[in-house]
Amino acid sequence: MDKSSLGERYKHHFAALERYAHAADKIDESNVYQEWNPETRKIMDSMVNDNLLPGSRLEGKENFEEFLAQIKQGKRGLILMEHYSNMDLPMLCYLLENCGGEAGKDLSSRVVAMAGMKLNEENPMVKAWAEGFTRIVVYPSRTLASYSNPEEHAAEEAKSRRINMASMRAMDAAKKRGQTILVFPSGTRYRPGNPETKRGLREIDSYLRMFDIMILVSINGNCLRINPEAPNNMLADIVAEDIVILTASPVLECKPFRNQVIENLGENLEARGIDFKQETVNKVMSILEEQHEKCEVTRVEELKALGKI
Repeated sequence: MDKSSLGERYKHHFAALERYAHAADKIDESNVYQEWNPETRKIMDSMVNDNLLPGSRLEGKENFEEFLAQIKQGKRGLILMEHYSNMDLPMLCYLLENCGGEAGKDLSSRVVAMAGMKLNEENPMVKAWAEGFTRIVVYPSRTLASYSNPEEHAAEEAKSRRINMASMRAMDAAKKRGQTILVFPSGTRYRPGNPETKRGLREIDSYLRMFDIMILVSINGNCLRINPEAPNNMLADIVAEDIVILTASPVLECKPFRNQVIENLGENLEARGIDFKQETVNKVMSILEEQHEKCEVTRVEELKALGKI
C-alpha cells in the first residue's frame, strides 16, 4: 500500500497553490473572516476524490436537509463535528455537494468553519489548502497556554482578546447572513492512544448558548492519518484511500439540549464539584462517539467486501 505523505503525494500541486493563494500569512483582528478561494478549492476537491473509496457517503441525509430548512427559516445553525484530520472539512463539503443533492450543495455553500491560526501561519501549503473553505480564524486557548514567560503571556493574551473579539463579531455577521458555523468540539485532531485529544472543550458550551439548533456529525474513515513520527507536521500526514461515512444526528435545539443536561445533573452542582459546562460538552461527545461506533461496524464489513482489510 502506498504510504506517501501529504507533502510527497501532492507536491505537484504546490506551484499552482502558491500561485492561487492569497490569504493572510499572519492573523490579526482585521482579517479573521476568510472567504473560500474557488481555485484552491478545485485542487482540494481533486485530492478528496483521489482517496474516497466506493461506499463513501452521507448518513442521516434527511437530517442535513431538515437542518438546512430550519436555517432558511431564520434559525441560527451550528455543526459540531468529530475531528480526525485536516481532510474533515473538505470531506464534509465534498460529500454534501456530491451526495446531498441540491440541499447538500446549498448547505455546503453556507458552511463557515471556526479554525485556529496554525492553518494560516504554520506552512504556506497548509494555508493554501485551508483557503479552499470559508473560515473564521480564532486564537486557541491551547496556544495561549503554551506561553510561560509572564511578559510574553501578557502580550499574547492581549492579542488573543483582540482576535477572538473580532472573530465573535464575524460569527454574528455570518449567522445573520444565513451561514452555518462549524466547530470541532475537541479543538484538535484525535491522536490514537491519546483519549485526551477526543475530550470536548469546555468553551463549546458557550456556542450552545449562541445558537438555536445544531447537528452532530460523526466521521468514520479517514483519508489523512497523523504521522506518529512527525505528529505536528501537517505535511507529513499519511495519505490513504478509505471509505468515509459522515453521519448527521437529528436536528437538536441547543437551549433545551443544554437545559436537559443541567437538569439531569441534579442540584448543588458547585458544592458537588460538578462543572455543568464541561458536562454539557461531554454529552455532545458521548452522542458523537455512539454514532461513530454504530457506523463503524457496517463500514468495516464494507472494507472487507472491497478486499481492503
